[in-house]
Amino acid sequence: MQKNSKIAIILGTNAELIKCAPVMLELKKQGIPYYFIHTGQHSINNYCDLFEIKNPDFFMSKETKKNLKFWSKINLRVFFWNVKTMFAIRKLIKKLNLKYVLYHGDTMNTAMALGASSIVLNPFKKSWKNVHLEGGLRSGSIKEPMPEEFTRRVVGLFTDISLVPSLVAKQNLEKSINFVKGKVIHTGNTIIDSVNLAKKISKRNKVSNFKHKKFVLISIHRYENLKNLDRMKKIIELIEYFKIPVYWPLHENTKRVLSRFNLLERIQKNKNIELLSPLDYPTFLHHFEKSALVFCDGGSMQEESLVFKKPCIIMRNTTERPEGLETNYQFLSKFNLEKTKEKIDEYLSPNFKIKNHKNPYGEKGVSKKIVEVLKK
Repeated sequence: MQKNSKIAIILGTNAELIKCAPVMLELKKQGIPYYFIHTGQHSINNYCDLFEIKNPDFFMSKETKKNLKFWSKINLRVFFWNVKTMFAIRKLIKKLNLKYVLYHGDTMNTAMALGASSIVLNPFKKSWKNVHLEGGLRSGSIKEPMPEEFTRRVVGLFTDISLVPSLVAKQNLEKSINFVKGKVIHTGNTIIDSVNLAKKISKRNKVSNFKHKKFVLISIHRYENLKNLDRMKKIIELIEYFKIPVYWPLHENTKRVLSRFNLLERIQKNKNIELLSPLDYPTFLHHFEKSALVFCDGGSMQEESLVFKKPCIIMRNTTERPEGLETNYQFLSKFNLEKTKEKIDEYLSPNFKIKNHKNPYGEKGVSKKIVEVLKK
């Protein structure tokens, strides 16, 4: 553990660690000590080893032996765990004599870190600034995704410094009402650096290719989709529509839902669909780069689609990352089967060409910009 650190980074999920790993490595490179606080929402030790970052200095709850502590549902158990962990974080950071408390994204972990480090639980004088990495994202619908969109809006109200990934995110915060008149700084998206880091790891580990050269890569895991039988049936119908091989690394919660909806066996019988165990991030990105098209409902894959310039079908009604929709190769399905099938045919046509564009999330070196903020 680094003593006398002025920075604490609070993370809980693999996705947060993936986005924050380049920042942590940049801090290490510049010899700037930091505390790593882990809430225990996901098991992240493998990613610490993979990215060669230090293990957490503090654990706020017992780390799960599975990939995640909770399945895709919101209940009293989740609520009480959040409250208990939030107060534990607050107690810890009050002892550490910090200058900055940094958290990322829009997860349960983000909400806990915000509550613990902001005026919500510290209404009087506090010695640190709370910093939200990847601030300003808005889908425009409080229900999609839920609770992530709610978390984003609340975090935006009480954050001292918002580090935003794009100009759209910056505009979202500048026109919103905030209880804390914090700074909004456009740094770009750390996904740029995360992708470069992962590519180096996959090359070093010599990740092998899939047996098919032209294929579709699938990722479906959003709560608002998993709880909805009609949406899942439409998603499966579209996956079955692909004329080229499909590779689908299954999240644990997705597999459980498919089984409960009696859809898993249907997929398993389809010889064009190959179900895989979850892949680590560098391996997943290796196959992402090789794919002909990605079919997803998550946010990070929309960002990675822009990095790799890969056609992307987004299985949602709305997105907090609208920048990609300005290109000619990202399509928001809104669960319209006919229009989505037309886009699939268009994207997989040999005549389809991706138009040149500037990545709205910036260029390599975003993590350095963030560390410069934390050095002030």
